This record gives sequence, C-alpha cells and structure tokens, in this order.
Amino acid sequence: MVRRWSVAALAALCGVLIAAARFGDGAPGTAALLLAGFLVLAFVLSPLAFPRSPAASSTGTDDRPIVYWRPGCVFCLRLRARLGADADRLRWVDIWQDPSAAAAVREITGGDETVPTVVIGGRGHVNPDPSWLRDQILPATPQA
Repeated sequence: MVRRWSVAALAALCGVLIAAARFGDGAPGTAALLLAGFLVLAFVLSPLAFPRSPAASSTGTDDRPIVYWRPGCVFCLRLRARLGADADRLRWVDIWQDPSAAAAVREITGGDETVPTVVIGGRGHVNPDPSWLRDQILPATPQA
C-alpha cells in the first residue's frame, strides 16, 4: 500500500517544502502557484488518477479488456490520458495492489513487470498504442 502512494507523496512533500521556502522569501503568490502545481502532479502520479481496480482482478467475470498498470508509470499515464472517457470500457488492475496481476504480467512479458500490459481476447499486448487500443475497444460505426 505504501509503495503505491510513495511517488505521489514525494511529489506533494516536495511541493510543500518548495512552497514554504518561497513563502519564507516573501513570495506568497509564487508559493501558492508552485504548491498547486505539485499537488496536481501528486494527483496524476497517484492511484486516484485511474479507475478503481476490481477485487478479483485477473479472474473477473466480465469480458472487458484488462489493463495492468502501476502508479507512477508515465506510459500508463499516457495511455489513460489518451483514452479519455473510453478508459472506462477497460478493467484497470494495479499490479502493486494485486500479486496475481503482477504474476500475469510477468507471464505475458517473459518475466518482467512491464506496464501497461493490455489483455484483449486472451492475448497480451505490452505498451500498446492508445489509438490502436481505442480501435479495439470501440464498436465499429456503420457507414452511412
């Protein structure tokens, strides 16, 4: 649990320390701006930026594609941001929270915990292009 939040907590702590130093130097506006920026960064790096992981991650009953991710992974953040609202069509599973999910990723990647790893139709895809993934999860639109 601590490992999941460590990067976000470090970003927030740095923001508080830098803002306190700027405030002490007589620049409260700069301090507030820096603190806000670091808190946004902390949110983006935290598990809160991703949909909540299901309790039974790798053995769920729904047929949605699974995205294995971990907090602080810039490639996971890029995938999540580029998918936008379509990210809700996927099951997001935090490998730091679920040991069986980490084992599934190691099996797919040949022993590494490389994320994001997406499983669609039983096939694993390591760090897929977000536009390719969007094409896989969105239903085909009929031609008019």
